[in-house]
Amino acid sequence: MISLKKMLAGAGLATALLSTTALAQSGEPIKVGILHSLSGTMAISETTLKDAMLMLIEEQNAKGGLLGRPLEAVVVDPASDWPLFAEKARELIEGNGVDAVFGCWTSVSRKSVLPVFEELNSVLFYPVQYEGEESQRNVFYTGAAPNQQAIPAVDYLMEQESVERWVLAGTDYVYPRTTNKILEAYLIGKGVAPEDIMINYTPFGHSDWQTIVSDIKTFGSAGKKTAVVSTINGDANVPFYKELGNQGIAATDIPVVAFSVGEEELAGLDTAPLVGHLAAWNYFMSVDTPENDAFIDSWIDFIGDEDRVTNDPMEAHYVGFNMWVKAVEAAGSTDADAVIDSIVGVTVPNLTGGMSEMLPNHHITKPVLVGEIQDDGQFSVVWETEGLVPGDAWSDFLPESAPLMADWTDPINCGNYNTETESCGGATN
Repeated sequence: MISLKKMLAGAGLATALLSTTALAQSGEPIKVGILHSLSGTMAISETTLKDAMLMLIEEQNAKGGLLGRPLEAVVVDPASDWPLFAEKARELIEGNGVDAVFGCWTSVSRKSVLPVFEELNSVLFYPVQYEGEESQRNVFYTGAAPNQQAIPAVDYLMEQESVERWVLAGTDYVYPRTTNKILEAYLIGKGVAPEDIMINYTPFGHSDWQTIVSDIKTFGSAGKKTAVVSTINGDANVPFYKELGNQGIAATDIPVVAFSVGEEELAGLDTAPLVGHLAAWNYFMSVDTPENDAFIDSWIDFIGDEDRVTNDPMEAHYVGFNMWVKAVEAAGSTDADAVIDSIVGVTVPNLTGGMSEMLPNHHITKPVLVGEIQDDGQFSVVWETEGLVPGDAWSDFLPESAPLMADWTDPINCGNYNTETESCGGATN
């Protein structure tokens, strides 16, 4: 980690802040758990999130810590092993005594740890887009729900690109399957014929894409504008995009809109054949705001590498961490119950311009952006929502979910409250 002195440009300012930090050292450290894969198939995406959290913690300590105490990062590596996430979460909470955890990427890893956070009554900040259909009292979902990414992306393709045929391609686990279930219902509700929807799943780390990409090419040759909606996750994206280039599939022919490919993933690709393909996120590094400029400067200074990029899940950790800090300050405590009670309604700046709010369903308000891949590995924003979109825990497009809502404030205090029966179906789903 880069030292505090190195982070500060002026010696006088460094001395002042070091004095402030020294005052914080009088208290016991507040331990913050970082639960991200640093090895295995998801390391390509998650390692950067660990680094981002270390930066945020160091910056908070430079401000004097929290409640007059320093923050201490506790890092573990669940190694892209989904059951190991639960074991490492328990280790962080019981063994290391952390007060909050920031982590997970895949939904299967999040599902793995949910019982641990509920049993031990700790809090998890989850920074990645996911499939929805869940609201747990101990989890704060700072990534996008489907109505903050998948649905707007499909609307964009329909309205702006006149897409009529759809390939829903995903990695074979809960997030792609549930998201595609929602998207399939949404598309059919919009009048798309079932035969104009192709769905395909591949395992984590899948590398042989020749046949699948050939099938996509054939599917797209039926005379109707075709697009790929990609929920492919992890390092399988590298050979997938490479094979698109090998088979000459350009964005003008069959555009791909990805939900798990950002600047970090593009850094490992030859982007030349991918120019014009799309991604839907709530943040891009290319966004021109003072908040984003400051964040990028801090990141490059911290990491010591001008080529290291920022991305959407990093921004989600930025928002979630700052919300946690404000909730702790408001509660005067890091106690999980006090934080849960204090955090609803907390607002903090996001990096795209605006204030994101923690909602009673433990999701946040976010802008939605569609970006086009450029030859430098960045995204040019081609579309965005006019304002911030509230995250919806339960999809309006699945009959079993449409009547459900989540509200962790009194008097409802429930993660899946049925508005028709006016009853709570249980806290975790």
